[in-house]
Amino acid sequence: MLQTTFREKKCRSCRTPFRPWSALQVACSPVCAQALAQRIREKAERRQATVERKQTREALEALKTVPQLIAEADRAFCAFIRARDAGRPCICCGGTAKSTSLTGGEWDAGHYRSRGAASHLRYDERNCHAQLKQCNRRAFDVASYRRNLIARIGQVAVEDLERDNRTRKWSRDELREIRDAYRARLRELLKAQKA
Repeated sequence: MLQTTFREKKCRSCRTPFRPWSALQVACSPVCAQALAQRIREKAERRQATVERKQTREALEALKTVPQLIAEADRAFCAFIRARDAGRPCICCGGTAKSTSLTGGEWDAGHYRSRGAASHLRYDERNCHAQLKQCNRRAFDVASYRRNLIARIGQVAVEDLERDNRTRKWSRDELREIRDAYRARLRELLKAQKA
């Protein structure tokens, strides 16, 4: 019987050199082979878990209702508006906040024409500006908001907003696009502000 000798190779488990007795042998001993098999199995399990998490996220995303998607799109849009208007005074009263934080504190993204009255304008950047919470929730002064809005975007744009009375029904895909677009724009804006 002809005995073939194979070139020396490194064990895939412990990395020590050994002379294999078969062309397919990758470990120097049964202990190393078991350890290597365990690592390969764990890696495959992690890969499978990642795939399952991704499938679960996609399934949950597909099950979201229109109101859930509107809430997510609103959060992304309002976060962008607060970041866009960072450093500017309140659109309504002209005041500034005590803190510089634009989240969870003293600032809202206040709409000139409310989301309830003009839901088709809820994602129109001309219609929404950073506003102190007390101005937006308790003491909303339409006249001062309008006056300051004219100073920011112009008389023609404000009149266009006031005349716009069309109706709009948001689709799931549109809301996902809006949410994702404003999340991306917020990331870019924050990155630009840090630079």
